[in-house]
Amino acid sequence: MADVRTVNVVILGVGFLLIFTAFTTCGNIEQTLIKSLENDTFTGSGYHSLGIIYGVFSFSNFLAPTVVAILGPPCTMFISGILYSCYIAVFIVPSTWSFYLTSVIVGAGAAMLWTAQSHFLVENSEASTINRNTGMFWALLQCSMLFGNLYIYFAWKGSTEISERGRKNLFTTLLVTSGVGTLCFLALRKTQHQQDDMISDDEGRSLLSVPMMYKQRANTAVKDAKTEFKTILQLLSSKTILLLSSCMAYSGLELSFYSGVYGTCIGATEQFGESAKGLIGISGIVVGIGEIIGGGFFGLMCKNNRFRRTSVVFLGMVVHFVAFYLIFLSIPDDAPIVLKTSAQSTSYLTPSVSIALLCSFLLGLGDSCFNTQLYSILGCVYAEQSTPAFAIFKFIQSIFAALAFFYSGYLLLRWQLLLMVILGFTGTLCFFLVERMQNISVDTQDP
Repeated sequence: MADVRTVNVVILGVGFLLIFTAFTTCGNIEQTLIKSLENDTFTGSGYHSLGIIYGVFSFSNFLAPTVVAILGPPCTMFISGILYSCYIAVFIVPSTWSFYLTSVIVGAGAAMLWTAQSHFLVENSEASTINRNTGMFWALLQCSMLFGNLYIYFAWKGSTEISERGRKNLFTTLLVTSGVGTLCFLALRKTQHQQDDMISDDEGRSLLSVPMMYKQRANTAVKDAKTEFKTILQLLSSKTILLLSSCMAYSGLELSFYSGVYGTCIGATEQFGESAKGLIGISGIVVGIGEIIGGGFFGLMCKNNRFRRTSVVFLGMVVHFVAFYLIFLSIPDDAPIVLKTSAQSTSYLTPSVSIALLCSFLLGLGDSCFNTQLYSILGCVYAEQSTPAFAIFKFIQSIFAALAFFYSGYLLLRWQLLLMVILGFTGTLCFFLVERMQNISVDTQDP
């Protein structure tokens, strides 16, 4: 019989798989979907919505640990799952005010969800099982990019316009999927250690009322949050974080591009004909395949090896630059910003399905290169301060992802690609400098 903690990790992964099957699919298609709405009163922008989500998420990360400490990880994840489901539900009967309101709410929910997930995963792991459990969870999560996008491909294949009925059917399915994922968190079981803690709490319950217990918990959580915030401020002024910040910022720009902008560009490319809308789904699947292959290989095979870490980041830069160049040549320049109609400008090369999907794969592969190695170097340099270091990473990444989503509806494709090339090159160079600093530090410590 499987260990309770292993079962918990699988249930956790399945819950995230279902919730992010709905949310990732939604983010990939929402700007294209909004263009097709036959509703003159709806003035929302998918880019702005995603920008709000990432912006609120970045700042909510500082408050989320306090909420998780008070409510506990399972309860926090259940509430967050409900917030994600509310965002999905808006697209069934869209209105501008509810669209932007749920964008703010899901941004806060995302911070709570991911903070609770990390706490729960650690609680259900030991030193000997943390790598296995993280790998199991990560593999289930990445599969979320496959199923929803596969549905999009078959549902929209051969369609030049998205009907109201098709939209409602799609988002009803996604809402049910997200709802089932949220319910999974109710099936999470307490470990023996947690049960022992509960017994201790029960023994002391005669001395403290329930409100007083929650008040004590809240006071402890606030003190811990203040301590962590001071540590974050100290790390922000360190040379290592300052150098890595450009690489973190680049990861935010390219995150917004592959998760929201590129799919919109494909859907707006008239030369793809009736297959354009269906290709958005296939593109999302191929991005996911690139993420899974890159993350699995570079995350597991290249751990704790400084030479390989720089090699992987350099490979990520090259892979992304190749993808950007092919996109520049084969996708119309006005594809990200055109409203209601397809792109009007012509590309240098005739748009090709095979090139478009190759670029999708390269975007996913390159993203996995940068993210796995950023996690690796932060875990290595800040082994004793990993929580605040990762909080800084998510903050910078999310801020720049939000910024990118806001300008994506206004800047031509060439300028968006140029910004990513400049920041990608700078970030890679700074990553190399940090590695060199760490190598020198290790060499000076050796006898």
